[in-house]
Amino acid sequence: MTVIDGATLATPEPTLRFSLAPDGPRAGRLDGAWWPRSHDLPFELPALAAELDERWGRIAGIAVNPAQWLTVPRRIPVAGHTVHASHTVHASWFTAVQDQHTISVRSHLARRLTLLVVPPRTGAVAAAWLMAEAADPANTRTASELLADEPSAKMPDRRGIVWPVRDPSVSAWGSARWGGPSSPPGRSGTGPRPTTGDADHR
Repeated sequence: MTVIDGATLATPEPTLRFSLAPDGPRAGRLDGAWWPRSHDLPFELPALAAELDERWGRIAGIAVNPAQWLTVPRRIPVAGHTVHASHTVHASWFTAVQDQHTISVRSHLARRLTLLVVPPRTGAVAAAWLMAEAADPANTRTASELLADEPSAKMPDRRGIVWPVRDPSVSAWGSARWGGPSSPPGRSGTGPRPTTGDADHR
């Protein structure tokens, strides 16, 4: 919401960029993909939660690797929509056992999804390929393997050098292309940290 001269104006939510594998038997390690616009988890999660609340069951908790996020608060409030009332999503983080390019989502119905998180600054063509592959029931690659296999990541530059996929660091993020905030003043640029602690947390 935005307040201008005492009047409260509704701020439209950005269109969700999300893919989900069809129900049924599958070989895949992933259940789909999510392409957030920033590394700001508390800002980005509500749109994903709202979509999953309606079609999959209210989200109770998530787990992420903190390497890709500015902060990982223990609790993230989510506004209610047509079916579910406002609620809080509990967050946990794992620095060793969870692929840094995934988010694990669990619902109150004891369901669990593992989604590829497409880096925010990924180009549209590459992101579309990643989202389609992650939602393909036949895919057997991990999130990091998909990012490494994305065709444009293997294209040589003009000198013939094939550069490896590099995750955009938090300090480098903040391009006006996505309209996101730059790194806070004084941040060292060494990567995000959970809001409490720096070890694996459940």
